[in-house]
Amino acid sequence: MHYATGGDLLVAVLRELGVDTVFGIVSVHNLPLVEAVDRELRFVPVRHEATAVNAADAYGRARGSLGCALTSTGTGAGNAAGSLVEALSAGTSVLHITGQVESEFLGSGRGFIHETKDQLGMLRAVSAYAETVPSTEAAGHILREAARTALTDPGGPASVEWPVDLQYAAQTDSSSPVTETPLPFPADGEDGELAAARALLASAERPLIWAGGGATRARAELAELLHVTGAGLLSSNSGRGSVPEDHPQVIGNFATTPAARALLADADVLLTVGTHFRSNETADYGLELPAAHIQIDIDADAIGRVYPARHALRGHAPEVLAALLPHARPADPDWTRRVAAVRADVRATLHDNIGPQAAICDAIRAALPREAVVARDVTIPSSSWGNRLLEMYDPRDNVFPRGGGIGQGLGMGIGAALARPDAPTVVLAGDGGLAVHLGELLTLAQERPRLTLVVFNDGGYGVLRNMQDRYSERRSGVDLATPDFELLARACGLAYALIAAEEHAEPVISHAVASDGPTLVEVDLARLGPMKNPFTPPVKIPGQ
Repeated sequence: MHYATGGDLLVAVLRELGVDTVFGIVSVHNLPLVEAVDRELRFVPVRHEATAVNAADAYGRARGSLGCALTSTGTGAGNAAGSLVEALSAGTSVLHITGQVESEFLGSGRGFIHETKDQLGMLRAVSAYAETVPSTEAAGHILREAARTALTDPGGPASVEWPVDLQYAAQTDSSSPVTETPLPFPADGEDGELAAARALLASAERPLIWAGGGATRARAELAELLHVTGAGLLSSNSGRGSVPEDHPQVIGNFATTPAARALLADADVLLTVGTHFRSNETADYGLELPAAHIQIDIDADAIGRVYPARHALRGHAPEVLAALLPHARPADPDWTRRVAAVRADVRATLHDNIGPQAAICDAIRAALPREAVVARDVTIPSSSWGNRLLEMYDPRDNVFPRGGGIGQGLGMGIGAALARPDAPTVVLAGDGGLAVHLGELLTLAQERPRLTLVVFNDGGYGVLRNMQDRYSERRSGVDLATPDFELLARACGLAYALIAAEEHAEPVISHAVASDGPTLVEVDLARLGPMKNPFTPPVKIPGQ
């Protein structure tokens, strides 16, 4: 096939991939790409390159597919790097395309505008795949190879730098459309491990399953395993929604609670699926797991890295679980009843502990349809109850920065809302995190998705403030100037509402979610009142 410019080729490849919306910032070094996308698809002009990648990331997560971001070279690509780290941490499918100086002068160090030293090296450090387009004949192949890598488990972002002269030139494309790479199971030499794991699972009377992000690809198999065994299901934050969280056997992201720890202590088999046991989900690695541990992961390096695995099964979760299912047996009925009791206990305890914020959690869940994205920035409400108590029924609805970086929530929410325009989206953010990319309020006003932005205003960085109040004698860097959010919303052309008491939550949230456009809802935490116990993250402080 022949295309008049690189932009026309990019549009053709994106159409093959089912991508209809691209996020980015226009530049002299990506103009042919932006012009073609804007003409043929939808181009969303965000206000920062980091947001372009965050929005593309969440667009892909919300659709269960690929997202695309366009940035400029040099500083623009550097601005995107932090969000590429997030996509790499999460294993999400992002195609990041950035510009470059003219191909004749690549690496010359002449000092062209936007030029930087070893941009490709920087991109390789924060991407699962990174390559330079060397010619007009190779561009199609490189774009599709990048997309294939991003879409193949364990996933991650793929970055392509494209010299601007080659973007303007006519393209010849003879490469084939992207196809999935088969993932074999069992891997060589693992037949014995599979047989041993089957025998252990068949012997279990008190089984537990732990679902991580890799389990989201095996929803049917995981639900069937719960049905056959009566096991309890714990999850990491990334695995939420693999089985709908109103299922009576789903305990959820509560592994470090006292009741769940006791359940783990009494379990005779633990089957973990695609989880990397992050520090914030294991009490900074202080959580104890059963010795009889079967671990499934596509990443060989992940198996046994944090907790020992008696049986290591390397492969794609759907195929591995399908191989185990015929050997699963029902658990002791008393164990299944205990699982249901623990599920109810941990939720009731957290609902009580968060005090007046429980009214907001309840109002959000009541206002949203069963399948709707809730994007959460790193803030106390997200970390304490948004990541646990606010039920998820589909992993595509569960959007949050898995790497823990603050300030990414609004960009993710915009991407998710535009990916699924027929359903409302809710974003939970703190005033400190929102300030990191405050300019994206203008993107929100310009694109006008069905998005409710709930800003929890405590005048700074509440998580770190609570840590300092608990462990230090003074506060440092946590108390921040906060805008008048009503005036700010008005200046941006956004609807505004205030929650300052529990009784405000239901009418304010339901009205905002039902609207056809964006609304900024401010939660005045000082007037709402405190949680029963201040939230602090599960990190170790030396000497404490």
